[in-house]
Amino acid sequence: MNPVPDELEPADEPWWTRAVVYQIYPRSFQDTNGDGIGDLPGILQRVDHLVELGVDVLWLSPIYRSPQDDNGYDISDYEDIDPAFGTLEDLDRLLEALHERGLKLVMDLVVNHTSDEHPWFVESQSSTDNPKRDWYWWRPAREGMEPGTPGAEPTNWGSFFSGPAWDHDEATGEYYLHLFSRKQPDLNWENPEVRRAVYRMMRWWLDRGVDGFRMDVINLISKTVGPDGSLPDVPAEDGRYGQPGVAAANGPRLHEFLQEMHREVFDGRRGGLLLVGETPGTTVEHGRLLTDPARHELDMVFTFEHVSLDHGPGGRFDVHPLDLRDLKATLGRWQAGLAEAGWNALYWDNHDQPRIVSRYGDDVAYRRESATMLAIVLHLHRGTPYIYQGEELGMTNAHFTSLEEYRDIESLRWADAERDRLSEEQLLGCLAAGSRDNARTPVQWDDTAQAGFTTGRPWIAVNPNHDTINAAAERADPDSVFHLYRRLVALRHEDPVVQRGDFHLLLPDDPHVYAFTRTLGDEQLLVLGSFSSDPQVAEVGPGWSDASLVIGNYTSPVATDGDRVALRSWEAVVLRRTVSG
Repeated sequence: MNPVPDELEPADEPWWTRAVVYQIYPRSFQDTNGDGIGDLPGILQRVDHLVELGVDVLWLSPIYRSPQDDNGYDISDYEDIDPAFGTLEDLDRLLEALHERGLKLVMDLVVNHTSDEHPWFVESQSSTDNPKRDWYWWRPAREGMEPGTPGAEPTNWGSFFSGPAWDHDEATGEYYLHLFSRKQPDLNWENPEVRRAVYRMMRWWLDRGVDGFRMDVINLISKTVGPDGSLPDVPAEDGRYGQPGVAAANGPRLHEFLQEMHREVFDGRRGGLLLVGETPGTTVEHGRLLTDPARHELDMVFTFEHVSLDHGPGGRFDVHPLDLRDLKATLGRWQAGLAEAGWNALYWDNHDQPRIVSRYGDDVAYRRESATMLAIVLHLHRGTPYIYQGEELGMTNAHFTSLEEYRDIESLRWADAERDRLSEEQLLGCLAAGSRDNARTPVQWDDTAQAGFTTGRPWIAVNPNHDTINAAAERADPDSVFHLYRRLVALRHEDPVVQRGDFHLLLPDDPHVYAFTRTLGDEQLLVLGSFSSDPQVAEVGPGWSDASLVIGNYTSPVATDGDRVALRSWEAVVLRRTVSG
């Protein structure tokens, strides 16, 4: 790697422009007590893995007390740890160990909804005149309809998990809103008491030492509400429920709520905190507003456009082949849109997405090559990269062969709804490609019976390919996916062009090669990635023949010839040159 000129050293850029975040799904990371469920002591046991990888921030998916209807995203107590994961003292020990090693800890903040077992909802449900009734969205049946009958719901909103977004409460005769599971009632952010309670809880965690929040579906907290408090119907086919995001995403008070949160929670202590929002359905325009530092809302957002490009009309379980030109156009639009104000969160995998090497790569013949190519292409964009557990090992989709192996509530509810239309073989094919459980199989630490994850029976089956794909094997191979990720993390730390360089998309119409440049001052990087098993030639223009190689996923040299670069199967290369002007 070439030394970085002094004039390109970072100035007053936020620390997270040089950082890489690692996401842990605690249930599937490391179990220490043999119950088959990952826990906080297990994360502590594997801290050295994170240190060796070189990441800066650990983001934990929810570990709060929960009935686990949606694997912890249904919270019954925001200020306690679920016994399945350990105790508050275990978390304190983990925090101390991370901070001693220079790592930060970010908690998952789930405040669009709670569990229906949260004391707030228990009170709210107890009577129509309870002081907390208005903490949630309660509405009577549609006018002229008998409560509890089909079509009597207050609106035609559908749940993201299938079926109506309203559940009838027989005791009080009204319906409550749940955009997700019926056990995840939506909080009413229009009520200032709700907001104050949430802010108090957030301050409590910051006082305990956590370093920020990843905010779950945060752009759903402001619903479109009429002057009389009514919620509108949304477009839908006859007899079906409509997508609730039309009236629940990026609502009219979203920016007001986030700016208030910033004043009430973060002012005076921003320092090294990280605030990232999960924002389904958000456009580039919304993203720019949400992440413009002058607006004091969020540092960066997770968008869903690029991980929805292989979805057909039927959604995530209707998987179609990716058109690379769509991917380039989508990511390029976000790079351009947030270039002057705002910041991108870069990711392929997370707990809700099938494994990227199985989606956009080749997880059989070219697993290592396609996994490393995808890593290089993503990490060389402008933004903060996120690595999801196992991604750095090249872990693949689950390859389950029976419906009984699935655990994800979204997958199971979809399969139940489609049983009359699809055969079991068709259902399995759809789930194999689209289920969230693909990301939730235990981390593959070694080639022993349960991949080193547990001594007991895991809560979800270990991927059978753990005998060859595991951390021990990856660590022992200097050319592995793991060591490529280590080099990418180090490159993000060291290279100002990677951190802050301008992004320019090349070859937008090439169906197989992803190409772009990053430029800062007179330093320029050329990034090329082949999304194909067949050899490709990229027409990159003059001036790259004598460029130096920054990083690549093949051990032998890249072939350059004048204006052309020849790429092997799933090859990625990053070249550096000096430019004038």
